[in-house]
Parts: sequence; C-alpha cells; structure tokens
Amino acid sequence: MFELAARFPTVVPARLLAEDPGRQALPNRFDLWLARRHGEIACRVHADRRRLEPLVTRVEARWREFETLDEAALRTRTAEVMQRVRRKAADPEAIVEALALACEAAIRELGLRPYPVQILGALVMLAGGVAEMATGEGKTLTAGLAAVCGALRGQPVHVVTVNDYLALRDGQGLQPLFGFFGLSVGITQAGQSPAERRQAYACHVTYCTNKDVVFDYMRTQLAQGSQVSMRRAWLRQNLDGSHAAAATVERLGLAIVDEADSILIDEARTPLIISRERETGLAEVCAAALGLARSLEAEHDYLVDAQTRGVELTEAGRERLRELTREWSGVWRSERQREHLCLQALAAERTFRRDRDYIVRDGKVQIVDEFTGRVLADRSWERGLHQMVEAKEGCEITPHRDSIARLTYQRFFTRYETLGGMTGTAREVAGELWAVYGLRVVTVPTHRPVQRRIGPTRLFRSGAERWDAVAERCREEVAAGRAVLVGTRSVQQSEALSARLNELGIGHEVLNAKQDVNEAEIVALAGQPGRVTVATNMAGRGTDITLHPELAARGGLHVILTEFHESPRIDRQLYGRGARQGDPGSCEALVSLEDDLFERFAVDARRTLGSLGRGSAEAPPWAAAMLRRLAQHRAERAHARARLETLRQEEKMGRMMAFAGRGE
Repeated sequence: MFELAARFPTVVPARLLAEDPGRQALPNRFDLWLARRHGEIACRVHADRRRLEPLVTRVEARWREFETLDEAALRTRTAEVMQRVRRKAADPEAIVEALALACEAAIRELGLRPYPVQILGALVMLAGGVAEMATGEGKTLTAGLAAVCGALRGQPVHVVTVNDYLALRDGQGLQPLFGFFGLSVGITQAGQSPAERRQAYACHVTYCTNKDVVFDYMRTQLAQGSQVSMRRAWLRQNLDGSHAAAATVERLGLAIVDEADSILIDEARTPLIISRERETGLAEVCAAALGLARSLEAEHDYLVDAQTRGVELTEAGRERLRELTREWSGVWRSERQREHLCLQALAAERTFRRDRDYIVRDGKVQIVDEFTGRVLADRSWERGLHQMVEAKEGCEITPHRDSIARLTYQRFFTRYETLGGMTGTAREVAGELWAVYGLRVVTVPTHRPVQRRIGPTRLFRSGAERWDAVAERCREEVAAGRAVLVGTRSVQQSEALSARLNELGIGHEVLNAKQDVNEAEIVALAGQPGRVTVATNMAGRGTDITLHPELAARGGLHVILTEFHESPRIDRQLYGRGARQGDPGSCEALVSLEDDLFERFAVDARRTLGSLGRGSAEAPPWAAAMLRRLAQHRAERAHARARLETLRQEEKMGRMMAFAGRGE
C-alpha cells in the first residue's frame, strides 16, 4: 500500500500490540527511545515532505487536464479512474489521478479550489502520516480529499473528530463532494438509535467522534464473540440488549484523525471502559472515608505528589487509620480496602478541584478535559474516585461500576489498515507518534506567509497582579479597535477574569465548560472589532475565527495567554487562533509565579527565581522562559510515563479480557 514507511525506509516503529495484542510484550525502553528519536529527526529534516512534493506537482498537472472536460466527459473519466484506483489501490499513480479528480470535484460541487498545501496534506494522510497544518489552512477540505481517495480504493473511511458538532458540520458540508463519486456519508451523533449507528457505519465514509467509534467497536466485538472464550460467553449472557444491538463497526480501513495530537496523545492516558452497575452502600462508605481523610494530617499521615496528583499514606497514617477504624465492620475490616478508600477520599479532597478538574451542573459531577476545557459527557473516574468527589460536593452518589471491557486509543487505532491524521501542533510529539502508532509527522507549509507578531512574556509575582494586567491589556486593545481572545486554563480562572473585566466596565463573552452551548458561534464571532472573548482551552479547536475586514488595518486579532499549559502544543494552539491564512495578528503571554504549572513541576525553581528583583510586580523576563522550559519538560515526561504505564497495564489486562482474538 502507498505508505510513508514503505516509501522511505525507517527504523521499525513499535506498533504496540498490533499483531497479537494479548500476548506480544511491549518493546524495551531502549527500543522506544530509539524509535522516538527517529521520529523526531524525520520530522525536523522534512525528508518525507520533499519526497511527496513531486506528487503534488503531478496531481496539479493531471488536475489541469480534468478542468478542460465538460460534465459528461468528466463523468466518463471519473468512472474510468474509479475502476483503476480500485484495481491498483497501492499504485501512487492511481492515487494521483483520484486526488486530481477530487480537487476538480471540490471546485464544481463546493466552489472551493484546493491549495497545493491541502493536496500535500491529503497525500500525507493517505500515506499513513500526520499532516501538521496551521490553523485556518483548510484541514476540513484536506480531510475530505483524502477520504474520497481512501473510499475509492475500497477502504471504509472513518473521519474521527473531537466532538459531535464538528462531525455533523464537516459531514454535511462535504456531502456534495462525496456524492459526486457516488459515495455515501454517515454521521454519528449522541443519542442515536442502534439502527441509526449501524446505518452510519455502513456508509463509505463515516464522520464520528473518537469516543463513539471506540465504544461502538468494543460493543461490536462483544456482540460478535464466539464460544472460544469463556469470558466472551459470560459477557454475551450479561450484556444488556443495547450492546448486542449496537454491533456496528466491522472493518477498520482508513482512519483520518482530526486534532491527532489531542486524540492520540493527550487522551491516550486513560483507557475507555465498558462497565456495568453494581449496587453497594456507597453513600455511607464515601461519607465515612471523607471523614477519615479530613482527620488525617498532611505531611505526617500522608504525602501528596504535586506532579502526578497522587496520594500516599505514611506508616504513621496507616497506624492512625487502623486506630480510627478499629471498631468498624464491613469493608473497613480489610486493610487493603480501608487504605484504598481513604486514599481515594484524600485525592478527592486534596488534589481534585471544582471548576478546574470538574464542574457541578444539574446536581451532577462532570469531568472537565484538562487539555480542551470541554465537559467529558458520560465519563467518570474509576475505582470509586468519582463517587468520592460526588460525596464531597453533596451530590447524589452514582452506583459503583465494574469494568467488563476496556480498550486504549493506542491499541485501537493501530488496528486500522491505514492510519493518518492532521493537526496544527504535532512536531513536539513526533517521536511518540512514530514509536507508538507508526505515524510520521510531516510539517505542511502555510499557503500564505505568517504575519503573527509575538510579544514578550511577562511573569507576575501573584495571580491578582496578572489578572489586573490582563484586564488592562484588554482595555488598551479594545480602545484601539482590535478584537481580543484571552485563553485561560480553567473555569475558575475564566470567571475570575470575567469579574475583573466587569469591574472595569469592559464588555466580553465567556466561553468555558459551563457556557458551552453556543461554543462555535461565540468563537466564530471573536474576530469582531472591540470584542473581548474569554475562553478556556477549548478556544476554537475546529472552529475558525472570522476576522472582520476593519481589523486588518488595526493589527488583527490579539491573543493573550494567561497561563502556560503542561504541553507547549496547547500554547501554540491558542496563539494559532490569530494571524491565520496570512492575516495580521499578535499574541503575548501574561503569567504568574502562582500558576499551577509552576507549583506542580517547578516549585524549587519558582521559589529561587521569585526572589529575584523583589520590589517590582514582575520577575525578570528571562525567568519566565527558564521556568516554562523546565516545568513543561517535566510535565511532558510525566505524561509520557503515564501513557506508557497505561500501555503496560493494557498488556496485562489483555490476557484476562480477551475477546475476538484481540484481548480487549
């Protein structure tokens, strides 16, 4: 098949658990390190891009031939090309013809003329790579071109997006393009019936979210289990009818993953789990555990790891716990259960914060994605942690759930015949994408030169001083007639800034996990003169900010980052909201020594650097750069270790939870 790895010989990637996931051991640390270094180097030297660029030229040449044909002649030529592509799916020349036809169809059916960079992006994905394309470069159409070619060569295509809105928007918007080739388009949405889902996955191209496609795949495998495994038989007997009815995802052909870094890296730290409710007296148990946790003394009875947010009991804490529960019965008689419940209660009390890690809405605890700022609907923490947080907040306790099947993104996406993706930020994780998924990252140049101006980073000693400075910068930019987008890391921060702006009489819109109903509309209007938009990390992933014509002469959209994220990719995503498609724009960072990133991953350096230049509200500019580099490096290492540990746990679970010969 036409693939980057086949065309350009490389170190063999660690396609983790690809052939026999239940029994194949993970590569050793040296092999993983070597594969990561290779992926990073391949991204930096742009060898893949240079070798694909001649194919872009050939696509454009063939496209010019198709442009001269009338409708009837083009239909005849289309039928010929479709047959050729189906017979010679691995032939690059057949892909060139199919892609040229898709470009011509885009003009005639959508009124959109693909740029050379979009053709390059489509080639990268068809070859099994990740196209790093800047915000506003037209990734939706790029994915459509690749999806057409994949479907024409006989593969079922899944275009995987991060939310239902994008799946619906892109699937409906590109329907005329697919219709030109007689290709059907399916769209999955929350709340669909099993029959509607089956129909969506039966189409040539299916637009779906990452969560939906993984869960639907697991349900399909559970429903189709044979008598080979005793566990499969047990699952079939105990699953309710909804799982069997939802048997939908059959062949995994081509996956085009939008926001690939978010789905394949950020969300890969936690496996997806199918579970069933188990009735227990959780309310009383959780209340007792929280009472115990509140009676323990920090540093003496337990220790908190700021980086991992993990809690560990000391020997003194274990003894204290034994004394407090000496006369208790039930689960408290078991030392293991007792300590586990207390640790979960301590985590809920000490490390999980409302309006940062979760929100309470309609009497329910809803998890907030730390990378996007969006609510993770129907997701819960496992092993009783979610119930502890509910008890802490006084919410109704949901029943405890037992896991019956689990699957990681790493294991699922490596099962596709061809895996490709696109995102605005991938170079920082190029090594891991190659080591884990066998994906080469190819940086696609912008269609027009970037005009973004990056201002200096300002590091304030306190959060209050930072918010005052942010509010003042908003006032200055609005007075100049510009639009401002302010990015925050949590609901709590967005509300704190909103209160400060209200005090100054600065009109603004707030977009966070509590106000996410009109997310797309709010982001799209963030480019109007004099408009201030305060948003959490969700700011615009997948939604373009339309810049008002008047703003071009005034400097475009101004983006303010108020706290560095644990990955520099998220910072770049926010900066990328301005100065897109050659428009003018600017950005700056106003951060504080009290920020969560520095408190968790650079506490010693923060204390040392914070003592410099006392007497002024701001620390020296070089201190911010040093702190950021140190803290983000430590954070990314911690997250990489967490993802590796997820894989190792998956390897162990794969032997016990095997079904369909795969070991989920």
